[in-house]
Amino acid sequence: MERVQNFVYNTGMGLNETPSANRLHIAFFGRRNAGKSSLVNAVTGQNLSLVSDVKGTTTDPVFKAMELLPLGPVVIIDTPGFDDEGELGEMRVNRAKQILNKTDAAVLVLDGSLPDSTLPAEEELVELFKEKDIPFIIVINKSDKGSDIAPVTPWLEKEIIPVSAKTGFNINLLKEKIAVLAADEEPKRRLIADFIKPEDLIILVIPIDKAAPKGRLILPQQQMIRGILEAGACALCVRESELKQTLANIERKPSLVITDSQVFALAAEIVPENIPLTSFSILFARFKGFLETAVAGAAALDEIKDGDKILICEGCTHHRQCDDIGTIKIPNLVKKHSSKKIEFVFCSGGDFPFDLSPYKLIIHCGSCMLNEREVQHRRKTALEQKIPFTNYGIAIAHLTGILKRSIEYIIREENEQ
Repeated sequence: MERVQNFVYNTGMGLNETPSANRLHIAFFGRRNAGKSSLVNAVTGQNLSLVSDVKGTTTDPVFKAMELLPLGPVVIIDTPGFDDEGELGEMRVNRAKQILNKTDAAVLVLDGSLPDSTLPAEEELVELFKEKDIPFIIVINKSDKGSDIAPVTPWLEKEIIPVSAKTGFNINLLKEKIAVLAADEEPKRRLIADFIKPEDLIILVIPIDKAAPKGRLILPQQQMIRGILEAGACALCVRESELKQTLANIERKPSLVITDSQVFALAAEIVPENIPLTSFSILFARFKGFLETAVAGAAALDEIKDGDKILICEGCTHHRQCDDIGTIKIPNLVKKHSSKKIEFVFCSGGDFPFDLSPYKLIIHCGSCMLNEREVQHRRKTALEQKIPFTNYGIAIAHLTGILKRSIEYIIREENEQ
């Protein structure tokens, strides 16, 4: 079951479900045996996490997509104990620390069965919450055992909610507190519905090639169609091979053409200059809050020297095809643009390196599988180390000479709001 839940989380797949990247991520942290897994099971109403009296039972983060009323769709995350020991224990603690980078709201679980329920692990967690600006609440689990934690935790300076996963005491209150806490973290932007108008005609250029999944559209395309419909506008989907004839056949002038990045250059040749043109990836950069950073970062493509390394990052793991955009098409475009001897390094999923100093530039995917908190962590990590950061769509637009055209519509619409 754990593997199935993590597969659903990591792929964003689920029958008629909100994608995990669009759900608030709520994580439970604490020491080993504090009852984090029991609380997660109580909150989700399922035996999601393995529960045992043995310390360190949870060795990897466990994810559960669910509806938390009145908040809505969320991802609940159970993490390994923050006080784990030994070589393996240190690796588990590092896994828990990585979860902080995608956590929108945290629950710190204290162990009410111990005479002294606070240790350096809890203090470190509180400091990390504050450092990363993560809103959090504190609960004392096993409150049925009668411990009183308040006198020994003056450093917390926060309300402590007594709960019991065993008896169900205050579990509904905990859900309500989490919902209130996380509500303030809901994204203020929308993918596209906040700057298009009802009855606008939006054309989506969607290649159906070797890299396209069999029998379905990829997540960015699905989300864009949904966003257009939410705005009361009309989405017209075509392949690049039918784009020219489609524009000739329709009587209405499209308000916007959105293209897959890999056919950006072809779309720019076909779509008249008086029709705004952008890409899925560029709209996702805006949605995730790093459009300005990505545009500035693309300028580094003009300064590549022999021996430079470029890190190309995918937010998910997928089977790469022979003409994969990240590992084949973008490197080929960069080589053609610079004529330099460049080394390309690739990472995917959660494997984003902490030390970025070896790289001249980071080119990231559209981040449809990552929540905004994790994307912002990656962006900030790059900027703190003074490494330019851009994404696929903006890099391709820069390399093909159409970057200004591809962002001017977005900038104009945002300035009018």
